[in-house]
Amino acid sequence: MRRDGGSSGIYTMAVAGVFLAGFFLTVIFGAQTYREIARGQSRNNEARALLSYISTCVRMNDTAGAVSVSQAEGEPVLVIADGQSGYAIRIYRHGDSLVEDYGEADGALYPDMAQVIGKTEEFRIEELGNDTYAIVTDAGRVLVGLRSEKGGAADD
Repeated sequence: MRRDGGSSGIYTMAVAGVFLAGFFLTVIFGAQTYREIARGQSRNNEARALLSYISTCVRMNDTAGAVSVSQAEGEPVLVIADGQSGYAIRIYRHGDSLVEDYGEADGALYPDMAQVIGKTEEFRIEELGNDTYAIVTDAGRVLVGLRSEKGGAADD
């Protein structure tokens, strides 16, 4: 007896097609999942970098009286003085970005020439007392405790 080769071939092709379709669906769903994970990780890294950068700037320049908060156009400006030079790093929000510029501590801000640190719709600085500040952005909140004593840098 001979088998009918036509129906057996169709059955084999159908099974192979199902496996191939399953493989492609797995690849497509895996690629979408990977993109979402990578996008979320990127947002998380940007958020952490923004807050870490601010706290590092404050801590690296932590001398007595170096850190202050001022206002410009109703927005807070974090002023980090550069020793006794009269110049300072100024961190503030311009548009939808947090920016940093360097200039006279009490001088005018130059947002068009400032370096963009990151995107944020919110930037608040809360003085909590005992030389502690809470800096709030879209990325979250970081507490910065000033550690300087008698004008010496914190890392000296």
